[in-house]
Amino acid sequence: MELQSLTPNLMVKNVNETLDFYRNILGFKLLQTVPEEGTFDWGFVQKDGVLIMFQKDNSIREEYPELKNYQEGGALTLYIKVNDLQEWYGQIKDKTNVIKPMKKTFYGANEFAIQDLNGFILTFSDILT
Repeated sequence: MELQSLTPNLMVKNVNETLDFYRNILGFKLLQTVPEEGTFDWGFVQKDGVLIMFQKDNSIREEYPELKNYQEGGALTLYIKVNDLQEWYGQIKDKTNVIKPMKKTFYGANEFAIQDLNGFILTFSDILT
């Protein structure tokens, strides 16, 4: 048995606004939405090897009643490896909320972190341990 991939499905208040952020600011490609037009309950994006799903809060709580007491956004960090970190930082640093500027960590990685409009933290790194 082999685990082959991990694609987070994140609870958000507004799927349309979230997809706009990931597409227009971070350059993700829209793969699919439900419904296909209008106000989305779910959306799926990809940039290179990174795939992320976003699901409207009431929709995901209906699907997973165990989440009924949880709020959307925040309390989650995603670490994403980037092959040209300096170029990526230059492309997005002025378009988003950089919460940790580029720095070298104690474990030898260069990293920076942003916070998306839902409160999720995305840390971009040139290595992952």
